[in-house]
Amino acid sequence: MDMSAIAARLGLSRSRPVVRKAGELRRLCDVNFDSSVLGIGEVCKAIICLEIAASKFQVIFDRAEAVRMSGMSEKAYIRSFNALQNGLGVKTTLDVRELGIQFGCVRLIPFVQKGLSLYKERFLAALPPSRRASTDFGRPVFTAAAFYLCAKRHKLKVDKLKLIDLCGTSSTEFTTVSTSMSDLCFDVFGIAKEKKDPKSIKGNRELLDVLPSKRKHEDDSDSSDESSDDDQDELDLPTHRRRKKMEKQAYNEWKSSVLSTNKQTKTDPAKPRRQAQLNFKKPADTALEVPSAAN
Repeated sequence: MDMSAIAARLGLSRSRPVVRKAGELRRLCDVNFDSSVLGIGEVCKAIICLEIAASKFQVIFDRAEAVRMSGMSEKAYIRSFNALQNGLGVKTTLDVRELGIQFGCVRLIPFVQKGLSLYKERFLAALPPSRRASTDFGRPVFTAAAFYLCAKRHKLKVDKLKLIDLCGTSSTEFTTVSTSMSDLCFDVFGIAKEKKDPKSIKGNRELLDVLPSKRKHEDDSDSSDESSDDDQDELDLPTHRRRKKMEKQAYNEWKSSVLSTNKQTKTDPAKPRRQAQLNFKKPADTALEVPSAAN
């Protein structure tokens, strides 16, 4: 398929420099090595050359449409993209200043630069010395992830999908790098949770000074050590636990009072019971008057 036709299907027909650069990269691939050995077909090679050229000129490239046109899975496409890029010796760069200007977040530039330098320092310190020399932080995914995390921390809206397309990576890799940066440099990239876990919230100890039980505990010097320890333990409890404990104590006191009252009013089971006699009065006999027969 012709390079111009593929570029037109990807929405790059108007970007003449991108199409010319992609054609140049395709001819360079044919001269330097055989791409079929890497498992890359001609159509996929043209698409990858267009993506490399688009990233070089900072032009938005539709990665999802490119994967669909190549007939490969996303992982296979990324693997072919990296192999072809390494074979050509082309490294995609992403400048922080250009990102700030493109997304309208120029004030994030110093924060992103500081976060990237801090992440490199901490990441290298965690690696053994034998692996530090082979670590490459020049990939654009690190710059894009740092820019996205700084924008999120400063509550600025940035199109994440657009950043992923610019850096030429997958959403899975972008999420992995973002998580690693947030874990190592939480002071720069981290975001505090708006809603805290109720189990992690302790009682407000400043309010304990105004509680009557607290004042009574401080003024009562004649109480025993055991009772004072119990009061102190009760005061150390959070508010909701202390309230539940007080409700339980009140319920136990009410229960004991009810049981004692029932015990006092209960009759002795050893004493025999006498059944009350029932006296029903019989109705008086009424004399029936028989009328006398008429003489």
